[in-house]
Amino acid sequence: MAMETRPFTIDIPETVLQDLQERLARTRFPGEIAGADWGYGTDLSYLRDLVTFWKDSYDWRQHETRLNQLNQFEARVDDLWVHVVHEKGTGPAPMPLCITHGWPGSFVEFEQILGPLTNPAAHGGDPADAFDVILPSMPGYGFSEAATTPGMDCEKIADMWVKLMRGLGYDHFAAQGGDWGAMVTGMLGSKYPEELIGIHLNMVVAFPGDPAKALEGLSPEDMAALGDLDHFQKQETGYQQIQGTKPQTLAYGLNDSPAGLAGWIIEKFRTWSDCDGDLESIYTKDQLLTNIMLYWLPESIGSSVHLYCESMRAGKFPPTDYRVEVPTGAAIFPQEIIRPPRAWIEDTYNLQHYRTFDKGGHFAAMEQPAALVESIRDHFRPLRG
Repeated sequence: MAMETRPFTIDIPETVLQDLQERLARTRFPGEIAGADWGYGTDLSYLRDLVTFWKDSYDWRQHETRLNQLNQFEARVDDLWVHVVHEKGTGPAPMPLCITHGWPGSFVEFEQILGPLTNPAAHGGDPADAFDVILPSMPGYGFSEAATTPGMDCEKIADMWVKLMRGLGYDHFAAQGGDWGAMVTGMLGSKYPEELIGIHLNMVVAFPGDPAKALEGLSPEDMAALGDLDHFQKQETGYQQIQGTKPQTLAYGLNDSPAGLAGWIIEKFRTWSDCDGDLESIYTKDQLLTNIMLYWLPESIGSSVHLYCESMRAGKFPPTDYRVEVPTGAAIFPQEIIRPPRAWIEDTYNLQHYRTFDKGGHFAAMEQPAALVESIRDHFRPLRG
């Protein structure tokens, strides 16, 4: 039976935008510790400035018009309506590539790489490297319908993506992802080797094959990366614990306060990006706020963080019990929050492409789009045909 689809256009009611304006105008900002800067969380002066810009200068309709230029629709998968951006490639034989976003990202993360991936000739590349890009929003994210029963973990999403791709006519496809997208993509490679041409990751979750020998032969750079991970786990994972245990409690505040939502998300962009503490050396306020709007407008922040809870309860955060035999590519950016040693990656994946970069962090498609595109092209080029 053919997969059911329906047209989709982003068309936010004016009453929703007016309500946002009123909430921003009524923001009750808390105090802060003198000289705290970002040391206690999102800096008060930065958030005040961002909220003022959001209220007085940000134009959602401008971004809505641009986003509606994308080829998008909704597809019914496992009784949920999934929002999909589907951009066809221009070239002799475009390869289907399913890209999965993470949290607190969205499909707008990938705007800068869509053109180079689908139409490389128009961006100084080889038309033989063209992809058909399929960019679904995970259930409960953006404009995708949220699950209302337990069990929507990263493996379940991988199962849905295979059904989605089959429904679009792709029985054999490539996959890419970072953050949660890396875990979904890893699940695809592990569970569906017959369907997957290969996978590419810009955040690699990997563990040593023999934990007793985990540190043997590691370089000073490997040890430094593991030190960074240890710091992250001790100092930067409070959000994981609350999102993974009490997501509903968190949702009340973030779904009700746009300033609260911005404060929760912006701090992650600053901490996880290669920006030397200056967010706007990498992103514009418009970029940051458009991503936040993908949580505010559809009221999806609560359903998005349920993915942590469901995956933790299923023992799949992070997934530790799979081996990926399909050809795997890895793009390693220096400020990524997880940078396992190459030996560990090879213990977990059939690693065929490994590339390190001098700059970039967690949101590679926004921070270093050209580098990410180059790595994706290089990995999949030998796998074509």
